[in-house]
Amino acid sequence: MDQRDLVRRAQQGDQDAFAVLAGAAVARLDAAARLILRDSELARDAVQDSMVRAWRDLPGLRDPDRFTPWLHRLTVNACLDVARRRRRRSIEVELTPVAMPFVADATAEFADRELIDDALRQLDPEFRAVVVLHYFLGMPLQDVAVSMRIPIGTVKSRLHRALRTMRVTLETADATPEAVPGGQFA
Repeated sequence: MDQRDLVRRAQQGDQDAFAVLAGAAVARLDAAARLILRDSELARDAVQDSMVRAWRDLPGLRDPDRFTPWLHRLTVNACLDVARRRRRRSIEVELTPVAMPFVADATAEFADRELIDDALRQLDPEFRAVVVLHYFLGMPLQDVAVSMRIPIGTVKSRLHRALRTMRVTLETADATPEAVPGGQFA
């Protein structure tokens, strides 16, 4: 059974069809939410909120072919809602890859991942969401705009500013070696 049929059945109240749809999407939604929120527990809450909203609002979805972008939008909005509520809380999360590429030097991979994680941490959630949707989920900018319900120009602007901020953070990290105990530099 294809996704369109499952969406139509779920719109008519078929819980099993919705469970299949949700099961197929939950891993990617959770990965995106963790990257946006920087906290695995908050990410799970946001994904759960988006799934509840999806079940509740699914009958109003006009185009069953747009289910996946619609679900991404619900998840991003849930993440941004959580981030707004938790603005003052310091958040840490481990960065887990969506796909594990082969890298010969695991130490270099870990160091690169830490640098990128630090650069992502510097971004506001709205900017981080654009980066995650475009680069980590592979969504075209037009789909990011639709998912976040913002104009394409705003998506491009946020992406540009986010990448500029990340670039500055990465350049600063490369220029200043970290001091380690014993007076040596790493």
